[in-house]
Amino acid sequence: MSSPQQPPPRSTSRDLERYARLFASRTRVMTSSAMRDLMAITARPEVISLAGGLPDTSTFPPETFASVTAKIAEESCAKALQYGPTDGLDETKRCIAEVMAAEGMHADHEDMVVTTGGQQVIDLVTKTLIDPGDVIIAEGPTYPGAVPVFNAYQADVVQVDMDSDGMRVDLLEETLDSLEREGRKPKFIYTVPSFQNPAGVTMSLPRRRRLVEVANQRELLVLEDNPYGLLRYEGDPLPPLFALDGGVYVMYLGTFSKILSPGIRLGWVVAPPPVLEKINLGKQEADLCTSTLSQLMVQAYFEQADWRDYVGSLTEIYRSRRDSMLDALAEHFPREAEWTRPAGGLFIWAT
Repeated sequence: MSSPQQPPPRSTSRDLERYARLFASRTRVMTSSAMRDLMAITARPEVISLAGGLPDTSTFPPETFASVTAKIAEESCAKALQYGPTDGLDETKRCIAEVMAAEGMHADHEDMVVTTGGQQVIDLVTKTLIDPGDVIIAEGPTYPGAVPVFNAYQADVVQVDMDSDGMRVDLLEETLDSLEREGRKPKFIYTVPSFQNPAGVTMSLPRRRRLVEVANQRELLVLEDNPYGLLRYEGDPLPPLFALDGGVYVMYLGTFSKILSPGIRLGWVVAPPPVLEKINLGKQEADLCTSTLSQLMVQAYFEQADWRDYVGSLTEIYRSRRDSMLDALAEHFPREAEWTRPAGGLFIWAT
C-alpha cells in the first residue's frame, strides 16, 4: 500500500507574486470585510463579542426545525434538491409579501427577486448601477459589510453625517448640490433608516419624508436596507421609505436573517421594474438561483408556526440585553463617554 501523499507546501509571498499580474485591477481595492474578520473571532467559544450584529439563533425551537425539515423531506424532497427560478419561488414570495405587509408595505410577486441573503442585494444593486468612479452616498458611519462591496466595484463613497434622528437630510442636500457643481450625480443613496448598523439610531419621520421628496425631485435611487425594522422595543413603528415612496425611486432590501435565521441565507429586493430586470439578470450570472431548500424551509416554517410570535420573543430578549448593556455602560464607562439608546435592533454606538 502506498503511503499517503504529503500536502504541498503553503505558498509564500514570492510564490504569490507570479499570480499578481493575472489579477483584475479591481482586486487592488478588495479588502476583507470587518464582519468576516469578526466572525472568525466570535466562533471561538471563550469569546463574547459585542461587535457584530449576530442574531441569537439558540432561541429557535429545535422541534420546529426538525418538523420543518421533515416536512420538506417527505413532501418536497425532489423540488428542494433541484434548481429553481432565478427570481425565486412563488411560495417564498408569498411569505415575503406577508412580512412586508407587517410594516405597511405592498409588493407584487413580479416586483421581487429572492436573493442569497441581504448581502447579495447590495452586490447586485451595485453591480447593476455602478461603473468605476460613480458616486454612492451613504451614512457615516455605514454598515461595514457594504463598504467592501462598494469598493470592489470601484465606487466613490461619499458619507453624510447622522445625529440622533438619522441621516442629516439637510447635509445630504448640500452634498448633492456640491456634487452637481462638480458635474457628478450619485447613482444611488444607501441607507439603513431603522436602528442603523452600526450607530443604532433611527431616521425620524420628517426626515424620511424629506429624503423621499429629495429622491423624487432629483430622480435619485435609494437603496433602503431594512433588516431590523421589526425588532422594535419601544415607541411607535415608522413607515419604511419604500412605503412612503411606493417603489418609484426606493429599492427595498429585506432579509430573513434577523427575524428567522442568518444560516438560511435568504433575502430579497423590490425595485422598479427596469432596475429589477437587470438585477435578475445579474443574479442569473452570479449563482443561477437562490437555494430552493432554504426557500422551502421558510415556506414550511410559515405554514407551521406564527413567525410574528417568534419575532416578538426575539424582541423581548434583545430588549433585555439592550437594557443590561446600557446599565453596564452607565456603570463602567467614563463620564465623558456618550452612547446611543436604540429603540430596537442590535446596535449601540459609544464614543
